[in-house]
Amino acid sequence: MRKIFIGLLATMMVALVGCVTINVYFPEAAAQKAADQFIGTVLDRAAPAPAPASSTPSPVKPAARPSAMLLDLLIPAAYAADVPNIRIENATTDAIRKRMQARFNSTLGSLFASGAVGFTHDGMVAVRDASKVPLSQRAQVNATVAEENRDRAALYREVANANGHPEWQSKIQATFAKGWIERAPAGWYYQDASGAWKRK
Repeated sequence: MRKIFIGLLATMMVALVGCVTINVYFPEAAAQKAADQFIGTVLDRAAPAPAPASSTPSPVKPAARPSAMLLDLLIPAAYAADVPNIRIENATTDAIRKRMQARFNSTLGSLFASGAVGFTHDGMVAVRDASKVPLSQRAQVNATVAEENRDRAALYREVANANGHPEWQSKIQATFAKGWIERAPAGWYYQDASGAWKRK
């Protein structure tokens, strides 16, 4: 009887493990924080100064480990480690950030300030009012906007891929789109969800 009970219990545990579905949800808050930091370095024209290191480290108490539940024992630790932490900084994104900063400092910032260009609702940049630019400079403005949009598309793709979730690209892009608009200075133009231009 005992062997039958142990066998039945083992079968139930295997079935329970087989029924557990692990979903990795898009960490929206972490993505927004990371996007805000990146956007700040582009729009504010300078990277934030690093926090000074403390000469005397504060003692760190080990966190108390909660008692293991049955499910904790059945689900491998690898699944718990699959909780994502959005990373934005790598060699590719650093190169994109530097190009975006240079473009902003040389031409794009003044184009935003004049109202010639604005942020689109999908995290890109578009020419809003070409009449704000002399005719002789319009081709260059269009080229600048196209370069900026290539870098933005590459940035959103790279952040998703660097975090091991290429399927997050559209969510990363939406997160950045919101961040660009929120961080834009007063007087700059942006598109609302319907595509209509508005001024901050």
